[in-house]
Amino acid sequence: MAEPVSTRPRGTEDVLPDETPRWRRVERIARESAARAGFGEIRTPTFEHTELIHRIGDSTDVVQKETYDFSDRGGRSLTLRPEGTAPVVRACMQGGLLGGALPIKVFYVTLSAFRYERPQAGRLREHHQFGCECFGVAGPVADAELIVLMADFLAAAGIRSAVVRINSIGCDRCRPRYREALLEYYRERLPDLCADCRRRWGQNPLRLLDCKVDRPAALGAPRSVDHLCPECAEHFAGLRTLLDRAHLSYEPDPLLVRGFDYYTRTVFEFAHAGIGAQAALGGGGRYDSLVASLGGPQLPAAGFGLGMERLLAALELEGVGGEPRAGCDLFVAGEDAAGAFDLCVQARRSGLVAEFDPLGRSLKAQFRHADRLGARHVAVLGGPSRAVSLRDMRTHQQRDLAPEDILRALADAGGA
Repeated sequence: MAEPVSTRPRGTEDVLPDETPRWRRVERIARESAARAGFGEIRTPTFEHTELIHRIGDSTDVVQKETYDFSDRGGRSLTLRPEGTAPVVRACMQGGLLGGALPIKVFYVTLSAFRYERPQAGRLREHHQFGCECFGVAGPVADAELIVLMADFLAAAGIRSAVVRINSIGCDRCRPRYREALLEYYRERLPDLCADCRRRWGQNPLRLLDCKVDRPAALGAPRSVDHLCPECAEHFAGLRTLLDRAHLSYEPDPLLVRGFDYYTRTVFEFAHAGIGAQAALGGGGRYDSLVASLGGPQLPAAGFGLGMERLLAALELEGVGGEPRAGCDLFVAGEDAAGAFDLCVQARRSGLVAEFDPLGRSLKAQFRHADRLGARHVAVLGGPSRAVSLRDMRTHQQRDLAPEDILRALADAGGA
């Protein structure tokens, strides 16, 4: 059944003027947090070539079930981006950044991502992300920097009860041994697994650990940290040492694998128990093979992505609001709408927030509207002389001034 044009598409949300101050606040804190760590902002197109997006992992649910793929009028196959990392890698390659001085550190804010899935609390078909990506650092210091940056951002935003989980899933050298151990463990359990897990068993057995249906079986599965090669074990130990030095509490989680095939070694996740089943605020990890797989140089990399809608839901539970809207410095009242318009234009050009009544209401109704706006001053036009009556709405003091003196008087009063 077609949805009426007067409703938004299923799985999307409107952000109305009363809600945007909450978004502006977390966007500002995100930019400040990333900039303090030396990350520069990057912006990528909403859609990419389908081949790029599908290379993030054909065995993942996102690619198999959730991407928005379409052909344009030129017959090109395009996909709405489901996440930020692959598009950022493509942009850095195409822009020549990866051939320059290292490390390359970039971030994005309110990046729109699209996944066709069943909408529920904390899971939308269009959502928005704050993310950071670091290229060129092979050691665990890059992983630690990203985890601490994300933790500090959440704390600055007002999250007091986030849980940090970390794990290592190894590299191309040690993961095959772990994969065989998982295949052997689940082999005799296959008949009891859900349909998705039976499919994952042959394609990517690491994804079995992430299934919510077969969680009891996963609890007894072999652990990736017990199958790491010496280099991966040293990397994970180094990460834990750095997090300890930063006094950041964390929980090792042997079931943590994240949702994309490109991850290597470190994976991490931040969760907030208060937002229900979709408790993950965001996470990330290391993806040392992704750049080369997309046609770039063999370059180590790590990053994270964080869901803005989930963060705002968690902040609401924490009782954290948004930035206050700019107050109205001047409301221009009276019957002379053209004169009110002129004075508002001058006031706005001088840096003030100014409003007037374009509806021709009574003077009494205009004062009520000025009260609703919280106007600091009201200028009344249309008196018996050219003078404008300027009223301070806090002190209730009133004086008559020439129109050209209004802005000077407001400047002397500090605008508001």
